[in-house]
Amino acid sequence: MAAPYKKLSIRKFAKPVDKNTNESRYWKGFKTKVKLKEVASVTSICFSPLAPYNFAVTSSTHIQIYSSKDYQVTKSISRFSDIAYSGNIRNDGNLLVAGDATGLIQIFDINSRAILRTIEEHKLPVQITKFAPVKTQILSCSDDKTVRIWDIPGQKSVSLLEGHQDYVRAGLISNDNPHLVLSGSYDQTVKLWDLRTNTCTMTLTHETPVEEVLIFPSGRTVISAGGPIIKVWDINGGSRVVHSVSNHQKTVTSMCFNSIHSRLLTGSLDHHVKVYDTKNFEVVHDLTYSDPILSLAISPDETHIVAGMTSGSLTVRIRNVETAPNREKKQPRPGTYQYFIRGFNHSGNKDDHVIEAKRKEKLAEYDKYLKNFQYANALDAVLRPNTLPVLTVSLIQELILRDALTIAIAGRDETSLAPLIKFVNTWIIDPKYTSLMIDVSQVILELYSPVIGQSSEITKLVNILHQKVKNEISIQKEIAKVIGSVEMIFAGGALRNKNKLSNKQK
Repeated sequence: MAAPYKKLSIRKFAKPVDKNTNESRYWKGFKTKVKLKEVASVTSICFSPLAPYNFAVTSSTHIQIYSSKDYQVTKSISRFSDIAYSGNIRNDGNLLVAGDATGLIQIFDINSRAILRTIEEHKLPVQITKFAPVKTQILSCSDDKTVRIWDIPGQKSVSLLEGHQDYVRAGLISNDNPHLVLSGSYDQTVKLWDLRTNTCTMTLTHETPVEEVLIFPSGRTVISAGGPIIKVWDINGGSRVVHSVSNHQKTVTSMCFNSIHSRLLTGSLDHHVKVYDTKNFEVVHDLTYSDPILSLAISPDETHIVAGMTSGSLTVRIRNVETAPNREKKQPRPGTYQYFIRGFNHSGNKDDHVIEAKRKEKLAEYDKYLKNFQYANALDAVLRPNTLPVLTVSLIQELILRDALTIAIAGRDETSLAPLIKFVNTWIIDPKYTSLMIDVSQVILELYSPVIGQSSEITKLVNILHQKVKNEISIQKEIAKVIGSVEMIFAGGALRNKNKLSNKQK
């Protein structure tokens, strides 16, 4: 028995982004805004890993713990003689570590606010401090170009990682592999360190000063942010860049994952927070703020997004997770009047057995010709007036797949060739169709170049095609010049903003 004929598949092109998707509705659910005010730039935000998910905000010479219920300050730690940085809460919610501009590292009991440990070996500002997966260790990254691992009980350095040539402003220890340390520096590199040997096992060149780094739980993929660019690295695949995106207009200052690492949130000096899908790193949503963003965090239960700004403003976006209980629509009882008048649109109950009638499919004219391998006739059928261009393009693609495009175009006279050249002339400058129209025009010229001069109409159409291609090349050259100029302007602006931010933090 012969297999049934498969009808022509109509090509689908990308549609404009629907702003009312489930994804956008989810992020738009962060409607409620609470605006708080700190005395200086908010350099760090960290949520407690434990409910009720209070968050620590680092600004000026203090760290404040805010309640996630009423957004009031529950604890204030002001034991710093200079600007404090990177207040980080341990995964049991009991301890907090922070560095400051003098190079001092302090560990606090959150409940009593007592200083438990003081470490003073760094001589320059320590802008990154984080607890390691091993509860008795912490990580520090300093402007003295070093990365250190500290033993809390002994108050001493157990690992000294040297190799960066400039300030180290980003770093972390992998939660799933406590031997792996990732650091980012203003020397434009990201380094992976092995704590078992205290050596750098891999250096990644970001090409702009690195502000933030993240690592996926698998340990195979690393994300770095510097300037307006975010790069995604496959460290198991030869440290190659698998994605490089630049959706921000200014420096990206902070990044964080949602709870299941399916979305990446990035904050920038351009006042925007972008939400990326981590499967393809396409932007799925955009949040706008009033000032340049320095720090960003999302709560473990994904009900709060907190952004800290250079102005000292702190904006908390809250998502309402209370939903009404799902109520199933009550079905009418069989035999009642309501059951009788359900109407022909009723789709039946979920446990009903539905018998569908099979209808014989009717083939379009071009499908009939394709089915009988009459390729020239099939092409003629979609070159008629008022035919949608996507249908013509789809049939041409089908002919290419069947290696029959030359067969369909060959052997034509002036009358049957003219509609095809007119179609090419009309759509060759449309970006969606350009590549395909070039292939068709090449076949036409290969087949008919010896006889084109014998027909005045065909000669005229070919000259029009030549002029359109020439004009398009000229336009593309001008566009390339403009893009180059704009990129230079953006690059200069990003560099000035980085220098201003660095001077302000100093």
